[in-house]
Amino acid sequence: MARLFGLVMGCNNMLLFVHMHIIHSIILGIVEGLTEFLPVSSTAHLIIASRMMHLADTDFLKSFEIIIQLGAILAVVVLYFKKIISSKTLWKKVLAGFIPTAIIGYVLYHFIKHVLIGNIVVVSCALVIGGLILIAFELFQERKTRDNLSPALVGKSLNEITMQDAFIVGVIQSLAVIPGVSRSAATIVGGRMIGISRAAIVEFSFLLAVPVIAGAAVLDLIKTPVSFSGNEWVMLAIGTLVSFIVAIFAVQTFLKFIQKNSFATFGWYRIVVGILAFVFLR
Repeated sequence: MARLFGLVMGCNNMLLFVHMHIIHSIILGIVEGLTEFLPVSSTAHLIIASRMMHLADTDFLKSFEIIIQLGAILAVVVLYFKKIISSKTLWKKVLAGFIPTAIIGYVLYHFIKHVLIGNIVVVSCALVIGGLILIAFELFQERKTRDNLSPALVGKSLNEITMQDAFIVGVIQSLAVIPGVSRSAATIVGGRMIGISRAAIVEFSFLLAVPVIAGAAVLDLIKTPVSFSGNEWVMLAIGTLVSFIVAIFAVQTFLKFIQKNSFATFGWYRIVVGILAFVFLR
């Protein structure tokens, strides 16, 4: 009986925890590309997807979830290449927004990677709370517009963002070191709070992702001893490539979506996903 029980438990463990294969890297690459620039937290979705596929919570998986984001930012570089190389002033603003997140991410790196990332309770709570904030904020913005309380209903353009604006957005963005908060959601809400237009803050968020994600990937490679196997390097390359291709289409679709739709849609989505993750994956 004891042997039978041990065999059953062993089978259960095999079902619950499996090692990554190429098909997993493709799926996670798709998830990353679709969600990186939406206000729904790509990190949360990668954690949830990994848990649903019963992937073992290894150091490689955590590094994989960080590094494949490079594919998504490469999509931004490709789509905004002319704007990137033509405006030094814009990049000074991007760097101003990057500094707060860089400092906090570096100081709390160990805590973020080994305590927060992979914690489904933290992810679920952050998704739900962030969703409620998005909905409340959109309702507030709609009321201001309806009652004509604001003299600048459109808000600042991308070129009108000041260094101070960029730094404030960066401070708020640093909250996204908590998985589930969403870097995109934090920058969008922060930017709208200080009067930046909807379209401008979304584009600024895209550009701000480049140093933030690149910095996170480089920091992870420095902090984590590079001991990936040949197969793991292949999975990293495939996941990054897939995230790049998917992000190209996701960025363009998102820009069209925000022209006529409210961010509250993403708020409701976050709440549903957060509750389901807490109930079924905790």
